[in-house]
Amino acid sequence: MSQTNTSLLTEVLQWSQETCRQELKSVLPKLTISSPAQPHCQSDSWEDQIRVLKIITDMFLPHIGLSELENECFSKILPKLGTIFDSMLKEIVDQVGGLSSQNTELCALLRSILQAMMQIIDALSTCVRHVGSFQEVPDLCAIRSLPVCILKVLRETFQHCKDSEVVYCGRLSLVADLLQGLFKESYSLQKGLLDLLDKISLNSSATEEEVSDIVTVIHSLLDICSIISNLDIALHANTWKFLIKLSLKNQSLVEEHLRHGDISRSLSDNLLSSCQNCVELAGQIQYAGLQETPLSPEYKLFQKTAKMCRFFANTLVHYIKEFKFFLTKYCGSFHQLYLQIISNFPPSLTAPALPSGLREELNAAARVPMDAFLLQLLPLRPFAEVVLQRELELSPEHELPHCLLLVSIMGHVAGQPEEVLQLWYSGSQFSEETPRLPLYQAVFTTFQRCQTERKLPVQLPGVMLKGQAQTQVSLHQHVCVQLCASLAVLPPVYFPMLERCLLDAVLQVDTQTALLATDVWCFMARYGTAELCLHHVLLIAQLVKVCAAECYQSSHLGSLLKRMVFLMTPNHQVELETHFPPSEVENLPVWHQVLLRALSQDIRQHVETHIISHTQKVLTDWQNEGYKLGQVGKVNVVLLSLLVVLRGQPSPGEQCVLSAVRIVTQLWPRMSPDQLQVRPALRSTLQQLLSLTSILVKSIEPQVIGHALLCVEAVVSTKCGDQLLLAALEFLSSLGKIFIPPDSQSQILPRLSSLFGFLLADTSWLLHQHALEAFSYFAENTNHEEVISQSLCVEDTKTKVVNYLSKTVNAQEEVGSRLQRLKQEMPVIKQHNEKLELDKENASNEGVAEASVDSEPCPKRPRQETSAEDEYSRYIQTAESALKALQALAEGKANSTAPPPDWLDSRLQEIQSLITQIRTS
Repeated sequence: MSQTNTSLLTEVLQWSQETCRQELKSVLPKLTISSPAQPHCQSDSWEDQIRVLKIITDMFLPHIGLSELENECFSKILPKLGTIFDSMLKEIVDQVGGLSSQNTELCALLRSILQAMMQIIDALSTCVRHVGSFQEVPDLCAIRSLPVCILKVLRETFQHCKDSEVVYCGRLSLVADLLQGLFKESYSLQKGLLDLLDKISLNSSATEEEVSDIVTVIHSLLDICSIISNLDIALHANTWKFLIKLSLKNQSLVEEHLRHGDISRSLSDNLLSSCQNCVELAGQIQYAGLQETPLSPEYKLFQKTAKMCRFFANTLVHYIKEFKFFLTKYCGSFHQLYLQIISNFPPSLTAPALPSGLREELNAAARVPMDAFLLQLLPLRPFAEVVLQRELELSPEHELPHCLLLVSIMGHVAGQPEEVLQLWYSGSQFSEETPRLPLYQAVFTTFQRCQTERKLPVQLPGVMLKGQAQTQVSLHQHVCVQLCASLAVLPPVYFPMLERCLLDAVLQVDTQTALLATDVWCFMARYGTAELCLHHVLLIAQLVKVCAAECYQSSHLGSLLKRMVFLMTPNHQVELETHFPPSEVENLPVWHQVLLRALSQDIRQHVETHIISHTQKVLTDWQNEGYKLGQVGKVNVVLLSLLVVLRGQPSPGEQCVLSAVRIVTQLWPRMSPDQLQVRPALRSTLQQLLSLTSILVKSIEPQVIGHALLCVEAVVSTKCGDQLLLAALEFLSSLGKIFIPPDSQSQILPRLSSLFGFLLADTSWLLHQHALEAFSYFAENTNHEEVISQSLCVEDTKTKVVNYLSKTVNAQEEVGSRLQRLKQEMPVIKQHNEKLELDKENASNEGVAEASVDSEPCPKRPRQETSAEDEYSRYIQTAESALKALQALAEGKANSTAPPPDWLDSRLQEIQSLITQIRTS
């Protein structure tokens, strides 16, 4: 500073306020020019400049009018002031390495710099107070240099305070008091500036320069928010409040210029960070056992953090509401935010275990606002495209949150305008659109992926019914209830789409997903008209008819058909029988899936009569053709139909039982143990016969039971299917209901004990469990107690049976171990399901390929000529088998109270005469 300037400052300091006012025009330019444009690194230079600044702000500023502030003062001194402030911070960083309690000179230097920084902030506060003292509200252009300088100083100050532990590196205590004072002064300065800016409004005629200034202020506040997030909760919240308020106040002017991505991303990050901080604090409180002391510092900090969490959630919702059409490109981030928030709460498997009270507070702060968050995003097509992607890649911990997101959307979308319904319900309609699934299909697809959560199972709050407390329900029940509630208000125009989604879900490989779709479909049938129910039943029955019997699709469709028939009116059941008459063999797969007790009495009797008569006809034809193995498939179909008849009513009629017993007795002699081991088709026949015999066991003769045990013994030791073994267990357990005559006990009881012992020792948990159940039922009902002891010769088997009968509970698997096991099983299940899906696609492709070959029909198979000797042999075997069966039946009746029929003798004489004629011809 020159000698002239020094003299001027000395003189000015002696002036009164009146003199300053009078000399303002002549002296102020000299003072502003004396402020250096380049930074100085010497503290005495800074002191001189600050002295000039203080003289200007304290002595001359009060006399400068509002219209002259910017041009005469602010624009000349404030940019230089910002430069001086930067140089001070740089000097601290350069010198702080040598700071120590012994280096008093350096310590004094750094403290003097910090004090100078505080003086600059104080001078800026004086400027703010002066501007605020005017009666009229200033235009932003009248003070444009002031907010720019202040926000820069605040940003640098807060950053320095935030980095103080690193900057001062263990020597913070030497300057801590000044840093604390610097922060407080900056806090006060920001509050004053925000109050001032709050008074300023831009109208529609604002210039581009004014709009640019207000946008700069908003973005500067955003930068400050990112710095102070961990410094002071109140300051952070107030800064964000003003940022949003200023943005909305000038929305029409600034909305095209704001960095919407940065603002929304910062709000999302703050929300997620606050939520995670609450989780960590709650964990610390629980670990320290402080949840019962709400006045503890830890609990108070948790409450403050939860309050900030709620603030950021509500602020983000409000911001999206006002600027949603500028945020479409960030919908993927919003989707991820929702998943991350929801994954912090039960039933997510990654949710930490927290005290219930703290969890409820956090739930109200973070999770509850997510409903309003979704409501703002529903109309946005990019959000729907992100959520409904056909090939959405999610981490395993986000599968359940995504499922819950879809369920929540399903509940919110019902009251939306038509274009929103179309967006979510219909899926993509044109090839040029981004592919997206219909909402219902997405729900089923995501539910299918939550296999671990379904098996654990996770629990969710159920629907609160009037007069009943809210209970926890499974994921299946939760999704099912929400699907049905959504379906109840679904506009009719979307029903074809819904039907396609339900059918796709029923036909997919995952059984529980198919069951969910079945539950929803049945609700639709009950909620809708009877005609709609009939339409669906006829559709499902047709699909069952054309579907291969041995596939998972047939099983899923059959389960649906069973339940749907119960919902039909009697007149519509007549239509079902008319469309699929049970007298035709191609319709029998339909009736295999129908529980006959669901039919009205007249229809049931009609169907039973047709099935029994058709079964008898097929068996008679098979017998007449010499029991050809090529016809076993037809026999298996009609036997399954007969089984449906017997299982379709609690107590089958006498005539029905007699017919079934006659058929079963006729077939058992055809079951050769040697053929069963080499003819897979006969094993299916054996399975049906075992199931039929278990129902009719009280009417079956001991000789037939002995032959059945012989056949079972021949196949159980080989690698036969689980279904056959389960049928065998059903048959064995039914034997407990009858008394074996003494003359047959030696043939039956040892085999029975041997079979039980073998099946109880099976290593498959499924078969072992069924074996325990079957043996338990047999043991409770049988009179042949020696079978029980002889079946338990092996000590390990005996222990397992005793534990089962005494209902001993095995050691419970820990939740963590169980979860880990289920996660390890998932790849195996996924691979199995993919194989089933691939097999289905290959079968479909083969069918298409065969249908496309259109050259000429395949030639008929040439007739196989048979020799006369073969024909004689076939017919004599048939006659011999029939006579042996008749002999067994007659001997059995002779040992019982019921005599043979009167016409038997005359018919035998006719057969004897026929034999004589054949011999003499």
